[in-house]
Amino acid sequence: MNSNKGFTLIELVIAIFILVVAIIGVYNAFSTIVIMTTDSSSRFTAAYLAQDGMEIIRNIRDNNWVKNTTTKTDWKTGLTGCEAGCEADYKTGTSQEITPLRGYLGGGNYLKINNDDGFYSYDEPTDGYTTTKFKRKITITPNADPDVLNVSVLVTWNEKGEEGCDVSKGIGNCIEVEEKLYDWYQ
Repeated sequence: MNSNKGFTLIELVIAIFILVVAIIGVYNAFSTIVIMTTDSSSRFTAAYLAQDGMEIIRNIRDNNWVKNTTTKTDWKTGLTGCEAGCEADYKTGTSQEITPLRGYLGGGNYLKINNDDGFYSYDEPTDGYTTTKFKRKITITPNADPDVLNVSVLVTWNEKGEEGCDVSKGIGNCIEVEEKLYDWYQ
């Protein structure tokens, strides 16, 4: 009898097949994790930008309150006319630079990030600014109660050529924040 102690061709093919399946499985798991991490990063940034948009609207209301003590400014000043959507950045409605809300025209503008301080704005891109993939639409609608405004901030982004969303179905690249804004200084 021949007593060769080695692998047969069939055993070798089976071993290689098992290794290939294992390597492909690890590669697929790794690529899925990378894709999910990228998506999580975009969602986190979009959530931050949506909350930032809400804070901008609150800031306008609060600045109106400060002005009200001396000039009797209405709390809604600068907050009307956004039923179809507006754009605003961190300089909008502040005491430093009075920039009104501007309309969300033609699908909106991409936010730019200042490379020096990390603030997002709609400033024209220069050497210090980088255009991002995010757009922010702020919608302010009247409520049945005259002392309340309904505020919605929708942030959308373009990921791998996919833009747009359906918030009600949770589909697409978007985050929406909704809140009621009150005239709290009556």
